[in-house]
Amino acid sequence: MHIAIGLVVLVASAAVVAALARRFGVSEPLALTLAGVAASYLPVVPAVHLEPEIVLLGLLPPLLYTAAIRTSLVDFRANIGTIAVLSVGLVLFSTFTVAAVVWWLLPVPFAVAVALGAVVAPPDAVAATAVARRIGMPRRIVTILEDESLFNDATALVALRTAIAASAGAVSLWQAGGDFLLAAGGGAVVGIAVAYLLAVLRRRITDPVLDTSLSFLAPFLAYLPAEEIHASGVIAVVTCGMILGHNAQIWQSAASRTAERINWRTAQFLLESAVFLIIGLQVRGIVEGAWESGLDHGTLIVTALAVLLAVMLSRPVWIFAWALLQRAAGRPEVPFTHPTVVSWAGMRGVVTLAAVLLLPADTPQLPVLKLLALVVVAGTLLLQGTSLPWLVRRLRLRGPSRAEDALQKATLLSQASTAGLAALDAAVGPDTPPEVVRSLRDRVAWRTNAAWERLGRPEAEQTTPTAEYRRLRLEMLRAERETVLQVRDSGGADYEILQHVLARLDLEESMIDRFDETEDEQQIEPLVGPGDTAAGCAHLRAAPLICESAGPDVCAECEALGMTWVHLRMCLDCGNIGCCDSSPGNHAAGHFAATGHPVIRSVEPGEAWRWCYADELLG
Repeated sequence: MHIAIGLVVLVASAAVVAALARRFGVSEPLALTLAGVAASYLPVVPAVHLEPEIVLLGLLPPLLYTAAIRTSLVDFRANIGTIAVLSVGLVLFSTFTVAAVVWWLLPVPFAVAVALGAVVAPPDAVAATAVARRIGMPRRIVTILEDESLFNDATALVALRTAIAASAGAVSLWQAGGDFLLAAGGGAVVGIAVAYLLAVLRRRITDPVLDTSLSFLAPFLAYLPAEEIHASGVIAVVTCGMILGHNAQIWQSAASRTAERINWRTAQFLLESAVFLIIGLQVRGIVEGAWESGLDHGTLIVTALAVLLAVMLSRPVWIFAWALLQRAAGRPEVPFTHPTVVSWAGMRGVVTLAAVLLLPADTPQLPVLKLLALVVVAGTLLLQGTSLPWLVRRLRLRGPSRAEDALQKATLLSQASTAGLAALDAAVGPDTPPEVVRSLRDRVAWRTNAAWERLGRPEAEQTTPTAEYRRLRLEMLRAERETVLQVRDSGGADYEILQHVLARLDLEESMIDRFDETEDEQQIEPLVGPGDTAAGCAHLRAAPLICESAGPDVCAECEALGMTWVHLRMCLDCGNIGCCDSSPGNHAAGHFAATGHPVIRSVEPGEAWRWCYADELLG
């Protein structure tokens, strides 16, 4: 009973603190960790001892899986070189940098110092992405941070196991290299095999409940066999999740995808929140154990600060060295701001604390090593986690353009609608009722128009057709549901029939067109439309609607650098053609930075809009 009560209090407290942090715009990992630290010193809170198996077997696989199924396999392939440099090269560099510092300051063997270096080397996936998404970083940076954090745990854990074996004199350099290749290659093979095995099962499962149950088993089905053959369970889970996520539209039904998405988001929120609260609860016991270890307190404090400094500095050293090598090799230049932000987004988390618990009980200075790992976690969360938003603002990095996103959504929906209407025309037979065809066409038109209506903001007293449709249909559904509930309360129909009818009403309500969930969470304001810019933007008033192009409809800078653009934009001052913010080069914005010409317009088919860089208004 005590364990059950403790679990309930833990989960409830984690959810409340995370919700409050989200409400007030505070870093959730930092708020949860500090709450755990405060709770650990309360007399009513018992000491919490975290077993490494609970994290590595119970928490890490599902946390990695829920991130992997939402990771773009296409973006991963596009950035695989950078991700490998960070998740393998940087982790090993950080490992030996920290090892050198620990070996110099503490009376421990070098293998033990390397083991601690491997413990503190991998940045935490949860902490980095939580901060990145909250402050609105450019998408490419977020993608790199997320993909790096999916694979760096594998490198660190393999390095840790090798160091533990070396401390016992049971491994050679060649054997360590072979173990690393086995872990990486074997993990990938197991992940691929499990993914395609689950794909065979999913093609035969139509019940969303069964499919979601299978999804909850997936991370463990990949992790456990990989670990059993001494391969990397982390790589197995990530590989399996990325393949299943990429092919979900083919292998799963729409109902299964919806159920899986909702259930995994709930599980992710609870697990992430509980994990950082548990980190805080560990603080008291770890600090007291190190303080009473017999090591001089001055040496202890100096070593802790030195290790934290080594962890925080090794990342920018490696990243900027890599950026300079890329430039020297003639690769397309990345803006200086990008490696700056990536180098500072190195917060550590639960894997570090779990990994330090894997050290054998007879490891020299074990209580001190645990404290060093804790200092790195707390220090990076506090220093880097709180200053990263300031750094992003200071470097004037903007997140994804709301205007670009809305335009891309509207364009993509228009393309999909055109294909759907063509399929409708081909499928209509002589016996198809005309009213059915008309209803289908109207539905497609409403959906497409809803996307384009996001691009403008009507006058205060006006309402878009889609918003009015949504308001009226919700009123109808409310009345329909009340009627059904009255029938239920009077006993006028069988309960099973009532449940089916209510489920149909719930399904229709969930399908009504509305703002995307991500936009609701970020509280995105309506985009400024032409009716407002006449009074609000002198640049848009003065700029022409179109001008003569200075050359062919290609981005000359992209062609010179061998890049591929996404969309093209025309400068309405000089006719220069450049690529959009979503393109790797972002040359339209670069043209504005170089010339000061503020207004561009889209030159893509079917798009007739202008954008002012100076006032950030859409016209």
